[in-house]
Amino acid sequence: MILFCKVAVILGIESSCDETSASICADGVILSNVIANQTIHEAYGGVVPELASRVHQQNIVPAVQQSLLNAKVSKNDVDAVAFTRGPGLLGSLLVGVSFAKAFALARNLPLIDINHMQAHVLAHFIDDPKPAFPFLCLTVSGGHTQIVLVKDYFDMEVIGQTTDDAAGEALDKTSKILGLPYPGGPLIDKYARLGNADAYRFPEPQIPGLDFSFSGLKTAILYFIRNNVKLNPDFVQDNLADICASVEKRVVTILLNKLKKAAQQYHIKDIALAGGVSANTGLRQGLKQMGDDMGWNTFIPKFEYCTDNAAMIAIAGHYKYLKGEFARQDIAPLARMPF
Repeated sequence: MILFCKVAVILGIESSCDETSASICADGVILSNVIANQTIHEAYGGVVPELASRVHQQNIVPAVQQSLLNAKVSKNDVDAVAFTRGPGLLGSLLVGVSFAKAFALARNLPLIDINHMQAHVLAHFIDDPKPAFPFLCLTVSGGHTQIVLVKDYFDMEVIGQTTDDAAGEALDKTSKILGLPYPGGPLIDKYARLGNADAYRFPEPQIPGLDFSFSGLKTAILYFIRNNVKLNPDFVQDNLADICASVEKRVVTILLNKLKKAAQQYHIKDIALAGGVSANTGLRQGLKQMGDDMGWNTFIPKFEYCTDNAAMIAIAGHYKYLKGEFARQDIAPLARMPF
């Protein structure tokens, strides 16, 4: 419930993994969203936590400065600082939290701590149309796969989640098996558009309830590739598009079948998609098609609000600001943070 209402300029800071991002939100309207990516991890095939935190230190001041410039506001106009407290890489989080605390302390501004996963859900309130409460949100990323029952802005319940690996991790692992460079998820998406999704059939885990499992699928893909490469060393090169399309189809069907079950169980028609994997073309198209078939109202953020970004932190900060929920200066980041 909103306790009070005031036009406010919120500076949002996101540094949970390898994107350094800053955003300005004024009265619930995103004025800027600057994202500084880190290419240093490409040589290692994945994010190296120590390197990520060092690059965050280099990027955070320029990102904030550019965000203020793009929004055409000065640091004197900022009324509060929202930041990602967790979950995420501790070293990366520490950079963002430390900057937010220093900026707020220097200007005597309130601090607003944000749960990264809740912010992904609240990205749906950046633009119109917006889902109506209650709604279901499938939140999918490299580290999380959850079905969230969203009752209010900060009243959320995880009703289904992965019991082992996340969907994004399954796609990333597949890309490594196929020898694709990092980051592999977008490349699987690219090649899948060129392939036959019915060329190969991979197993769908039989997990009860609304929970997910992707470890078995990862193993099945690994053995499938190994066995076929033994027979034909050029198997991956000759069939790359079909493999990517078939893997993507199985991941998408696993996600959407559980989401359909949740929607029927909770009798909810407003269905949303969030998280980095929500940028995947097959998943976006699959949700829209299922939504049409089931009579759902489906909501998918713009691509720039799917991956890690500060706009979702700023909009979450906006709603916390209206509730008057602020953090203390002695707050610390949390690598693992309850939803």
